[in-house]
Amino acid sequence: MKYRITLFVLLFSVFGFAQSETTGKINTVIMSKYELGYALHRPANTKEKKPLIVFISGDGEKGTDIEKVKIHGPFKYLKTHQLDAYVLAPQCKEDENWDIESIYQLIQKVQKENKIDSERIYVTGLSSGGWASWNLAFSHPDLFAANVPVAGFVDLIQLEHACEIANIPTRIFHGLLDDVVNVNYAITIYKELKKCNAKDVKLTIFDDANHDSWTKVYDNQEIYDWMFQQKKKNTNK
Repeated sequence: MKYRITLFVLLFSVFGFAQSETTGKINTVIMSKYELGYALHRPANTKEKKPLIVFISGDGEKGTDIEKVKIHGPFKYLKTHQLDAYVLAPQCKEDENWDIESIYQLIQKVQKENKIDSERIYVTGLSSGGWASWNLAFSHPDLFAANVPVAGFVDLIQLEHACEIANIPTRIFHGLLDDVVNVNYAITIYKELKKCNAKDVKLTIFDDANHDSWTKVYDNQEIYDWMFQQKKKNTNK
């Protein structure tokens, strides 16, 4: 009888209390494949280190026809003027959005293959490219000597971290009549940067411009002269 009771207790222990719970953590890596076309302008003298302007176009220039990235911005300017710098313009596919890390990897590729002055890399973009310009600055604040977003917008979560890019010289441009990206985006990020005591940030609002405020910016030698004067400080060569 004792044997049966002992056996019953043993079986009950095995089958009645076999369930258990556990907790833990797992590190996963989810990778997405992006393909970026790009155009690269090289200066006349490539034996010496030269600045690099990274220009990011808007949604209207998406696709696979690389000539589209030359419609606006520095490449348009280069059709009638000269710039003693490398100019890099990535192109986003029609059905995709800008992937910040893909652009960063492209910049690294261009740096490795050309004599780029690492202290004089500038990022600029228009519309959705302006958004990418902001996000590149936030993601890699130690890379850029200047940021020039035009008619762009800033994610709300990025506004909370404005101080992280307060040391990057920045020129913000927007059209007062912009009915695609509200001018308040530009005003808000400007105010946030000023709260962080940003020493070299300026906001320009064109009273007579709509979404296309970039023509006034990129067709003018002044913005290129300003960028070339900026040099990243305290960098490790």
